[in-house]
Amino acid sequence: MEAWIDVYHAVRRLSAVDTLIFLTDNAIGTDEEESLSHLVRNLGDDVLHGRIAPFLTLKHDLQYCLRFADRAQRVGFPGLVVLGGDRHDGIPRCLPRSWQLRERLREESPGMLLGGWANPYHDPAEQAELLARYRGTLDFVLTQVTSHHEIGPVATFMSELARRGLDLPVFAGVFFFRSARRKTLDALAEFIPVPRAGIVRDFEERGLSPEEVAARTIVALSDVGVTRFYVSNLVTLQAARQLERIAELAGLRPVPRDPMS
Repeated sequence: MEAWIDVYHAVRRLSAVDTLIFLTDNAIGTDEEESLSHLVRNLGDDVLHGRIAPFLTLKHDLQYCLRFADRAQRVGFPGLVVLGGDRHDGIPRCLPRSWQLRERLREESPGMLLGGWANPYHDPAEQAELLARYRGTLDFVLTQVTSHHEIGPVATFMSELARRGLDLPVFAGVFFFRSARRKTLDALAEFIPVPRAGIVRDFEERGLSPEEVAARTIVALSDVGVTRFYVSNLVTLQAARQLERIAELAGLRPVPRDPMS
């Protein structure tokens, strides 16, 4: 409950400064999407619902997923990020692929923006091909978290999108590494790509702050053509200040009024 109270405060602050929020409650497994119920009950009318896009995974029965999207749309959330969900806990998916659920949602919840997922660290060309194949189910895309230490696959991915003429808004993932503690990096590596050696150098040899590390990733992404970013793992109650500092260090211009345009 204390964690959710912190989330409410952070979401209010971020929405007040016109920040787009992709929201997950950090849970793994069957409790993942209860964030929607918490938000509807507790955020109130002082939060800009039009700046929040919850995550929805396939790790629920199909009717739950359809109801979730309907509820999100009715309370004013503009879209959903629809993805398969991690497989670490063995919970089955209601459909084999996320595009199949997005296809259903196009019919069941017309007008809702639907986001997908891509991982440049798999085969970048194949990832671009999948986005092209299912373009009709997508309004925007989030990527797996990326790193300035391994920027090559991201450059290839962006080049493939351009070659295919895909004009999808792509939000590249930037992970906010808070330290180079080996135990923490090992735990994270079970879920996301972690360039351990590079992160250790950034913190221990170069003496960079967490904000500086994140800013370096954003600069490297900008150099390969990325123009939109999301930052995950921020300290909840410090998120607005940390984002402002990262943007300053990365030399970013103020965000546009509609970051999905």
